[in-house]
Amino acid sequence: MRVRTLTPSLTLESCPRKFWGTELHFQRMPGVIATCVGYTQGSVTKPSYEAVCSGTTGHTEGIQLIFDPTVISYSQLCEKLLSTVDPTAKNRVGNDRGTQYRHGVYPHSDSQAEAAASCIAVVQAKYELRVVTEVKPAAVFFPAENYHQRYLQKGGQSAEKDARQPVRCYG
Repeated sequence: MRVRTLTPSLTLESCPRKFWGTELHFQRMPGVIATCVGYTQGSVTKPSYEAVCSGTTGHTEGIQLIFDPTVISYSQLCEKLLSTVDPTAKNRVGNDRGTQYRHGVYPHSDSQAEAAASCIAVVQAKYELRVVTEVKPAAVFFPAENYHQRYLQKGGQSAEKDARQPVRCYG
């Protein structure tokens, strides 16, 4: 089995802690082997949650995924991400604003970049406003503090594959 990683910035509009809800969406997908929430695309080594939230590090909240490409494609993962965000909202999720709330896909290869661009083009055709989900090469990914990992699952929500219960965010 080959595994690859997808490192998008993932957000869900109804979550006070943005990466928690989207992490649970991905945990439920067959073919996703592991998730890790954290910070990427910034200029500070090993940033803390508080530093990222200050907007001074350049990081965005993100999720790194390990997935089995024989079960799920990179394109399917990109489609899921784009279904959990308003792709036209720049630096904003719900009432939260700041560069740490931008969303994007950060590919590790040219083929992943092509898949991400293709998914964004399909989504763009559905909107009059410009899609602002960024696609940039993957940068260093720093895992978030342990209390953020699998937060909603630890709070009692099912991460079972294909679970249909709504994702409830709280914090």
